Amino acid sequence: MAKITFDGIEIEVPDGTTIMNAARQIGGAIVPPAMCYYTPLKGSGGKCRACLVKVAAGSAKDPRPMPKLVASCITPVQDGMVVENTTNDSVLDVRKGIVEMLLINHPLDCPVCDQAGECDLQNFAFEHGLSTTRYEEERRTFEKIDIGPLIQLHMTRCILCYRCVYTADQIAKGDRIHGVLGRGDAAEIGTYIENIIDNDFSGNVIDVCPVGALTDKTFRFKQRVWFTKPVNAHRDCPKCSGNVVLWYKGNDVLRTTARKDQYGEVKEWICNECRFEKKETSDWTIEGPSHIDRSSVISANHYELPVLNQSVIADLPASTQRELEKNPPLKLGS
Repeated sequence: MAKITFDGIEIEVPDGTTIMNAARQIGGAIVPPAMCYYTPLKGSGGKCRACLVKVAAGSAKDPRPMPKLVASCITPVQDGMVVENTTNDSVLDVRKGIVEMLLINHPLDCPVCDQAGECDLQNFAFEHGLSTTRYEEERRTFEKIDIGPLIQLHMTRCILCYRCVYTADQIAKGDRIHGVLGRGDAAEIGTYIENIIDNDFSGNVIDVCPVGALTDKTFRFKQRVWFTKPVNAHRDCPKCSGNVVLWYKGNDVLRTTARKDQYGEVKEWICNECRFEKKETSDWTIEGPSHIDRSSVISANHYELPVLNQSVIADLPASTQRELEKNPPLKLGS
């Protein structure tokens, strides 16, 4: 075990734990942001530099500070390490520069982007970005590539986090046909001679994408996420866990996604049948509303009403009963 001090908070974690995951055990606002790191994906991290922190003391044996900021997602802890994140001005200044770098080529598509409202880059820019840009050169542009009937690729929005490549490589079990093509400012996500991505778990690249570069064609332009109601549901599926989130508009299921944790990481991968084909409430067993953080724009819909048991609360107000009866995913308990 190693004892480290993170923003003045001491915590003991197993040897080999990264600084990022040590901070996540503490939780709260001190956790560094992550645009490329994804816990379930081996090899992810160290690309976006969003999670840079200052190591003020390397270890108890060698208390010298590290000369440069380090990526917390790939740097293991050492016993006696002292890490500064939100308490270090240089870290916050560099983070503003990282946002500026990521937004150099990222277009202002938020008004028309399906990822708006649940975009990691939006959150990152809101928390650490500037309202101006110094960039005056021509932005990157790419030819449109058709990668199949289910997934839409917008390469101009891509920040080259590599999450989708790792997901396809590790989840599709060697059935990956897309990757990073080109080098430098010509690097892009693409398929070899415009092949179609059609393996059974290809839809998971949509969930791991932190921006709107990979979106669901079956949900495209149908609704803003803050006007929908996410509901946890499950079904018996021979291919995957069958645990999903159904996004409702009225009685219609507009899309299906995998469930994510508080850091936006998928808990269990789901197959394309669950994601794209099962769009009826009758296909699923409804568990109840998904929890949405109060700071999210999705929570503005105030949908998270309790599923109440009428036998327990006999004097439930009539207005509440009518509201629950109107909404099929939130029916009264028996």
